[in-house]
Amino acid sequence: MRASLASSIAVACAAALALPVTLVAPATATARPAANALPPAQDELPGSTQSLPLRPLGASVRSFGDPGSVREQGLDRRDVRPFSLVGVVWDDPAAELRGTVQVRTRATADGVWSPWQDVETHNEEHGADPESAEGAAGTLRGSTAPLWVGDSDGVEIRVRAEEGAPDGTEDGAPDGTTEGAAVRAPKARTVTAPLPAGLRLELVDPGEEPATAPAPGTRAMAPPAVLTAAEAAASGANSQLAPYGSTEIPAAPRDDTVAAPVHETAAEPPAAQPAAAPVQEAAAKKPYIGPRPKIITRKGWGADETIREKGFVYTKTIKAAFVHHSATGNNYTCGQAPSVLRGIYRYHVKSSGWRDFGYNFAVDKCGNIYEGRAGGVAKPVLGAHTLGFNTNSMGVAVLGTFTSSTPPAAAVTAVARLTAWKLGLHGIDPKGTQTLVSGGGNLYAKGRKVRFHTIAGHRDGFATDCPGGRLYNKLGTARASSAKYQGR
Repeated sequence: MRASLASSIAVACAAALALPVTLVAPATATARPAANALPPAQDELPGSTQSLPLRPLGASVRSFGDPGSVREQGLDRRDVRPFSLVGVVWDDPAAELRGTVQVRTRATADGVWSPWQDVETHNEEHGADPESAEGAAGTLRGSTAPLWVGDSDGVEIRVRAEEGAPDGTEDGAPDGTTEGAAVRAPKARTVTAPLPAGLRLELVDPGEEPATAPAPGTRAMAPPAVLTAAEAAASGANSQLAPYGSTEIPAAPRDDTVAAPVHETAAEPPAAQPAAAPVQEAAAKKPYIGPRPKIITRKGWGADETIREKGFVYTKTIKAAFVHHSATGNNYTCGQAPSVLRGIYRYHVKSSGWRDFGYNFAVDKCGNIYEGRAGGVAKPVLGAHTLGFNTNSMGVAVLGTFTSSTPPAAAVTAVARLTAWKLGLHGIDPKGTQTLVSGGGNLYAKGRKVRFHTIAGHRDGFATDCPGGRLYNKLGTARASSAKYQGR
């Protein structure tokens, strides 16, 4: 009898918890929500993601039963669990969100609501090449760029379809070295595109800061017991440059960098991924290698190695570096940069369905350089950063938005130092040009050979504003400085 009663109570409690609860805060509300009034955490891993389906707003509410006529979706102000980064995803990765996305958030510290902030909607140009294993994965979703908003516990969002959006995209760009946006033919007609199906608001909590690093000078000959298998594998990919479990790879003088060979890929537990390709050794015929800069490892910025796919995927070599801005906004401190990275990483993997962090490297506004996608900083890791041109290239994201803001000189210098070393390992002149073969995109058809500056902007390979006009205009400086660091 007692067992039956307990079972009935458990069923009743479960049913009650399953009922939907909508919490809407008044426009002037700043009070903190009660702990038991918020949605339960979805997992126990460091960091978390809240995924909230959007609903029709305003006049769109009367369009029930006709999804194509819904022109505005969103959510009213509401209390949520703490988060620091936002983005919007939808079901079909091939669908384009033609419209605007704006969010308001409530700061955890003082309860003040922010003004409306724009979220960059054009994010399809980032990601894996269309016919790669990652690009064809069934887990992929369409997504906006993520936006860093800082510690928050309330949110409001509105997504509005664009009236008279262009019908399709135009192909075509001038031959030769790509420099700036391509020339496009005028559109013959316009249509009003519906919003993509399955719009959801993603609220990302990047989790706590990583534990304090081991004492400097400590060297382990084998993976410490505190490292998981996934952590040991990610760290082991850099074992020729730093001890297992290191939070940073130290800087090295140019002479040491030139003399030290780049070794073959470290092994990781078996996974259904292509076999790792060895990196070409830095031999005497490749003398122009810049000094290795200090690089903060994934361990250093607190990457949760359990959420990425197992195994590492490599390309043959590195012939060019594509520079990006993360479009996450400039409202972060350098001390928050690791949290920004953890937020982007979780958004790329958990929300967008990618196998790992998309970029190979990241640079913050203070010039700190971070390891991005796992597999080894000296190795040609295949990224998901420049759709159509991920093969034989690397992607470097400068954290921030540089459409109208000038990038800090420290960030541009960091890009130059990083590329002088990494391109130098593969015998590449930062002031030269290289030819890459398109994997398919909105500027160049699949199979087309395209000539790029070896340090190029994302917009050179895809019709996009990235890396922002202000950062793009600094790439000439980065090329010249990178070449000098190589000793050219």
